[in-house]
Amino acid sequence: MRGVADRFPLVGPLVWVSCVQYFIVQLVVASAWDPAYSWRLNSISDLGATHCGEFDGRLVCSPWHGLMNVSFVFLGLAMAVGAVLIAQVLGDSRASRAGFALMAVAGVGAIIVGFFPENGIYGVHLAGADLAFLLGNVALVVFGLSLRVPTWLRWYSVVSGVVALVALVLFLVHHRLFLGLGGMERVVAYPQTIWLIVVGSYLVVRRTQLEAVPADATA
Repeated sequence: MRGVADRFPLVGPLVWVSCVQYFIVQLVVASAWDPAYSWRLNSISDLGATHCGEFDGRLVCSPWHGLMNVSFVFLGLAMAVGAVLIAQVLGDSRASRAGFALMAVAGVGAIIVGFFPENGIYGVHLAGADLAFLLGNVALVVFGLSLRVPTWLRWYSVVSGVVALVALVLFLVHHRLFLGLGGMERVVAYPQTIWLIVVGSYLVVRRTQLEAVPADATA
């Protein structure tokens, strides 16, 4: 992986940017529901349920569930592979390397979610989701405290992680406020995915700017 990161420094950041597919696929898959998918009351995992019927008190019917489960797997691969590649560039301390390791394992959790839909082996699905939610958001806090990046990005990382972790606690104790099941779950899940896209984009822009500077200008 070190050779890939050195020869193709944009690969890792672009892999993280590709996580935008996760949001696009949710919109596409939700559009096929009849009756309509509820972003507030239905969970994200409902989009990947493989059979129509009642699940945990909710009516679930996702005709394009296969696309959603592929998206979960792709998201997890992007989280893990991007973390391994970018760690070669930004993992210059034990703490930052720990953050990348946490993000990689969180990616494994997302992959598990895709391979084991909620209406299959629920315990395995839940374990994968917990890995992704907990470790991914802890990683954001670690990154904010350890990465050598601009101050705004460090604060953004910490705030994103803390907000998502607080939401995770509320979600687990069933205090979902006015957001409902789906709304609160999204407060847990979305910050880390948005963070991956933002940081990936930042690294792409930074690298592009560095390459645009003439060699004699940095001498």
